[in-house]
Amino acid sequence: MKVEWGDYTSDLVTALWRTMEYTFLGFVGAVLLGLVLALMRRSRRRFVRIPAAIYTELFRNIPLLAIIFITYFGLASIGVLLDAIVAGALSLVIFYAAYLSEIFRAGLNGVHAGQREGAEALGMSRMRCFWQVIMPQALRLALPGTATMLVDLLKSTSLLVTIAAGELMSQAQLISSETFRALEVYLVIAAIYFAVCYPLSQLLLLLERKVQAGTPLTPGRRRRVAKVKALLAAGAST
Repeated sequence: MKVEWGDYTSDLVTALWRTMEYTFLGFVGAVLLGLVLALMRRSRRRFVRIPAAIYTELFRNIPLLAIIFITYFGLASIGVLLDAIVAGALSLVIFYAAYLSEIFRAGLNGVHAGQREGAEALGMSRMRCFWQVIMPQALRLALPGTATMLVDLLKSTSLLVTIAAGELMSQAQLISSETFRALEVYLVIAAIYFAVCYPLSQLLLLLERKVQAGTPLTPGRRRRVAKVKALLAAGAST
């Protein structure tokens, strides 16, 4: 039976939209949770640092598919019923937050300690120093790894086919079962994934290059940078 793709166009568009929905929800949630975990890992208090370390190591070493099954089927067995959208997005958040937390932590650790010392010498509070001095530099360092995780997360939404989540791979399964043209159907779905992921990866690469190149300093920032350099130089000479 020949596949009449015109009959499935609206279904594929809906499935693609659902895939992007999972990607957006999963990535935003994973970024927020990953940042919290990264900050917890940097805490001096063991009761804050240790749970974050356990979470990170635990979910970095469990397959995403197992997390999806636990979230959707496992929780249902104890009376916690989640629909496919919630279970799918939650599974992506849980899994990718563990990886993003390590990326963010590496970015934060990559900022030279002199940046904080110079900001505090200018009278900045710890909170202001973190958000205006440390965090922008850490995000720049973490951008390549974060971009890679975004593209990987988008591709990993295909695993949600196991819970019939309505994304592209689930739609491919339905079309294949109706037409018995599995090779043609899955090649088209693979092409759709490529058509989405490749431009996204190139756009993120362009963003990374622009961020790494930096932007011209405003006069106010030039004065602040000059003050920091002068203070650091004075400290080095004493």
